[in-house]
Amino acid sequence: MIAILSPRAQAVLKDSWMSCHPRRVRGGLKMAASICTGISLATMFPGWLIDTAAANSRRNGKAERAMFTRSSTTPVMAVVSLNQQRVTIYDADGVLAQAPVSTGQTGYETPAGIYTVLEKEAEHFSNLYDDASMPFMQRLTWSGIALHAGMLPGHPASHGCIRMPLSFSERLFERTKLGMRVVIVRDDITPAAFAHPALFRPLSGQQALAPADGKAAGAAPTRLADASLAAGVASPMMRPRVSVRAAAAAKVAAAATAAKQAEEARRSARKATIEAGRATKALRRATAIHARAEQQLRQAEQSAGSHASERSQEAKAAAQSAFDAARVRLEQVKAEMQPKIDLAAQMREQAKEASAASTAAQDEAKAAARKLSPVSVFISRATQRLYVRQAREPVFDTPVTIADADRPMGTYVYSALAYTDGETDLRWNVVSMYGAHSGPGAKRKRNRHAGALPADQAGAKTALDRIAIPQEAAERISELVAPGASLIVSDEKLSRETGKATEFIVVMSGEPQGGIKIRRRSPPPEVRYYRARPSYGGGSPFGWSGGGPFW
Repeated sequence: MIAILSPRAQAVLKDSWMSCHPRRVRGGLKMAASICTGISLATMFPGWLIDTAAANSRRNGKAERAMFTRSSTTPVMAVVSLNQQRVTIYDADGVLAQAPVSTGQTGYETPAGIYTVLEKEAEHFSNLYDDASMPFMQRLTWSGIALHAGMLPGHPASHGCIRMPLSFSERLFERTKLGMRVVIVRDDITPAAFAHPALFRPLSGQQALAPADGKAAGAAPTRLADASLAAGVASPMMRPRVSVRAAAAAKVAAAATAAKQAEEARRSARKATIEAGRATKALRRATAIHARAEQQLRQAEQSAGSHASERSQEAKAAAQSAFDAARVRLEQVKAEMQPKIDLAAQMREQAKEASAASTAAQDEAKAAARKLSPVSVFISRATQRLYVRQAREPVFDTPVTIADADRPMGTYVYSALAYTDGETDLRWNVVSMYGAHSGPGAKRKRNRHAGALPADQAGAKTALDRIAIPQEAAERISELVAPGASLIVSDEKLSRETGKATEFIVVMSGEPQGGIKIRRRSPPPEVRYYRARPSYGGGSPFGWSGGGPFW
């Protein structure tokens, strides 16, 4: 049995077996106890897979494209096929890699739908299934559906997660970023290059127009094709809209200028403070001389009053002369040095103000940079609304008009891949949840080795043709759109999994949903509990020491 494990899995097996030595098992830890009981390998090591990818390839007579074909690109989408039990990774230029998977078994089905990577953890342990190891976990829902390395028996066998080969999972984990789109389909679908006037175009500098008060001046809903507005002539009541990129660039430039001014103010204040220090020393010396002369004059006056001799009178005159000279000198030093002291205080106050302005400008630049995160737009026929999210947080939502709203239009994901035409337009592709002739009600024989269906481009075009959105919403989206943006159009409502710290999650109501229906959504990440990982060195008497997320 050991021989069919990969070398890394063999090492893990050895380490895990050694870890269950009686002297190291404390607190009745479930995982250690299960290892020691000699139960099946699949139960003992649910997260470390038997390397079936190569075996399946040999048996099927075809090699899986499990190696990444390009070394430096970032994946933008993963398409998981339930019927074909495979995952295909795409970057902006096409297929990047492909590997077999094992999805949810009957009763725990992995729900077909649209997801994004919400969290990544290289060493994760399940809270639901006996601390099962889930290496290179990439979370799709807070209720417990994720991509991770695991056993691949050649058929759906998980509790809703998507198991992948270990080496593939590790390579994928190293490349992906939070927010990567994951589309889970019934039958494999290939994204297709797509162009349509409805797809949003980025603003370049000051381009689209909006009323001076920021309201839509009675603008009626327009076709989605009008979302990218051509440049026009500004009337006195109109102000130019500025793209988020242009606004961020302006904020960054302003922050750099403010930082430079703050540094110059600090240097000037430092120089003035040094001069003020010298002036203060000179003023103190003149003040001390004046004080001594004043004291000597008083003593001479007292002596002359009690001894009316010529000598005492001469001493008094000399003391008076010295006092007068010290007073004149003190006044001269004050006239010369006090402005330097006052200037230093003024320069320090200016430096303080410049530093505060620089801090504020840096904060604004950071806030503007956050707005450069890819924007996601979701249009639901079920709710007749458009929703916008950025950086996994809601931006705004608004009603939309959909022609023939009682007639289904399908579910499509349009993804902006790269700038074109000097960053005035975007290159898009589209992936549909179903092929052109394989909708939710269509029957297709499950074929593990069937090729991917082409995306339903005709349906994707028709869906966009039917949608009209308010002009103001279209303009606001055009301010935000950039490579990495996406537009989702669906007959479905947003899934209950969509909430705080998520992107849009859309689940196909016509497909099995066991992996979501059986679980409740966990609290947001900042308030949810954490599960202890196996520990053999003490810790909390209740077995909690802060480990994997609570699911």
